[in-house]
Amino acid sequence: MASTYREVYARWEKDPEGFWAEAATAIDWVSPPKRIFDPKAGVYGRWFPDAVGNMCHNAVDRHVASGRADQLALVHDSAITGTTASFTYAELLTEVTALAAVLKDNGIGKGDRVIIYMPMVPEAAFAMLACARLGAIHSVVFGGFAAKELATRIDDCTPKAIIAASCGLEPGRTVAYKPLLDGAIDMAAHKPDFCLVLQRPQLAAAMTEGRDFDYATLVAAARGRAVPCEPMLATDPLYILYTSGTTGQPKGVVRDTGGHMVALEWSMWNEFGVKPGEVFWAASDVGWVVGHSYIVYAPLLHGCTTILFEGKPVGTPDAGTFWRVIAEHGVVSLFTAPTAFRAIKGQDPNGEFIGKYDLSKFRTLFLAGERGDPPTIEWAQTHLGVPVIDHWWQTETGSPISQNPVGLGMLPVKLGSPGVAMPGYKMEVLDDAGHAVPAGTLGNVLVKLPLPPGCLPTLWNADERFFNAYLAEFPGYYKTADAGYLDADGYLFIMARTDDIINVAGHRLSTGAMEEVVASHPDVAECAVIGVADEMKGQLPLGFVVLSAGVKRDPHEIEKEIVALVRDRIGPVAAFRTAVSVKRLPKTRSGKILRGTMQKIADGESWNMPATIDDPAILSEIGEALKGKTIL
Repeated sequence: MASTYREVYARWEKDPEGFWAEAATAIDWVSPPKRIFDPKAGVYGRWFPDAVGNMCHNAVDRHVASGRADQLALVHDSAITGTTASFTYAELLTEVTALAAVLKDNGIGKGDRVIIYMPMVPEAAFAMLACARLGAIHSVVFGGFAAKELATRIDDCTPKAIIAASCGLEPGRTVAYKPLLDGAIDMAAHKPDFCLVLQRPQLAAAMTEGRDFDYATLVAAARGRAVPCEPMLATDPLYILYTSGTTGQPKGVVRDTGGHMVALEWSMWNEFGVKPGEVFWAASDVGWVVGHSYIVYAPLLHGCTTILFEGKPVGTPDAGTFWRVIAEHGVVSLFTAPTAFRAIKGQDPNGEFIGKYDLSKFRTLFLAGERGDPPTIEWAQTHLGVPVIDHWWQTETGSPISQNPVGLGMLPVKLGSPGVAMPGYKMEVLDDAGHAVPAGTLGNVLVKLPLPPGCLPTLWNADERFFNAYLAEFPGYYKTADAGYLDADGYLFIMARTDDIINVAGHRLSTGAMEEVVASHPDVAECAVIGVADEMKGQLPLGFVVLSAGVKRDPHEIEKEIVALVRDRIGPVAAFRTAVSVKRLPKTRSGKILRGTMQKIADGESWNMPATIDDPAILSEIGEALKGKTIL
């Protein structure tokens, strides 16, 4: 179909308030908005300031009432335990209402904070929705997060309650959560009133008398009770989500209720091209923003079936796990990180596992979270035979900033670009002095204020910090802290975080552009390029490469070829002279490569273990690989 994107975007530009007023009609309000935007409220303005509604009602209750009671709402697929569990919308309502009753019985109400510290189990989604039902503000902390990190979040949001699980499951190991939770509460100055603990069969936890209560026992006793949805102002907080990798005082992104509902509901069809009743899978974690937006809230708002997956793209048990899930559950669209596909490609470079499964219902792959490098996208296009859509957004925005909008009709794909600006986002690229740069020129990627519905209105209890972190440097704009450029057609190219732009002898160079070249080598499965300190040039690039499974060639020969490739494609100005083969790259548990920590190791600086790291042992491997290497 011909794309209507340009017309839709122009309609938003001409009348932003009219555009979002129309989008808001898809939400079931207690009191619909009479005023769409108040420019004087909050730090930069607030959306739907007089509207009243409830997220849980829109995600669950209204579908039960409108004929979807027997449709599957949530499917839990655990590749680690080899089990699945399914819940219809009616069953989801029963579970969520029962948990809400338990929380209400224990004093949880509108505005109270509840920390959710759980693995990828259905109860994590139930907990989020139960909090939304009561008007309590949830803060999901990645299950298994270190006690110290959890303690800082407890002290920042001062929860009345914590909902936790006894353990999480990783390939080959069980991670005890309860000792970490107990340690965090001991460290924190603030103490929760009570904890609900889900006892998983793989590892039972010791309970603290008077504080800890068994999730299953209390919920079972509350099943069948009615708990009405709390009417919430659209501007009331729905949740707090702390950005990954924070040190010291954590940075709690606030998400409001009404704008988030409107933005997510609009995105499911217009941006992702998914219809109510279809099966959507975001292969992320509820601890990250993708899990909040596209595992739990958006698919359920839209009346879809959502997949909640406990496993890894490789190793649970093999590189065909994603295809099994798609085939078994009839998934039409998968949303995951490019890192996952690089791991699959590294284990199955010829895509042999793909042919073992019936993927006839599968029609679109969406990638976000890290830059979608062209070699990975081309591999997926070739072997899956479906459109591969790279898109870009942030924890702060809650839904895509830039996308190739499937529902509006796809635009031509440009490899390396996450597409064009979505309605609500007026993007500009400025230099460090705040001047516009020509098309194709690298600079700071900014969004013209006001931000659209669904974006963060502020940080938790930190309006001034929010302003200084995001709005102060470029007046009138939101600073994304990403570097990139816009081409003549309005396509965005994100090349790196602004921290990852390296300065080589006065030349500002993108590590993302170098990674694109390195990844094009046929023997490379994954790579990362960082800048290391150099007395003469200021910084020099250093490449880390993970070779594809089955490569038998001498790694040193491959490293030389990579250096020559970068020199040929980018030129001597890049001063790229060293590539280092490693077994694995250090990543957060959401799949983002920890380039900053790698840089500190390479520079010989002191560093702290990142709270979000997936496997701490990898950093020792990086240190060992660098021994004896000279970056000339």
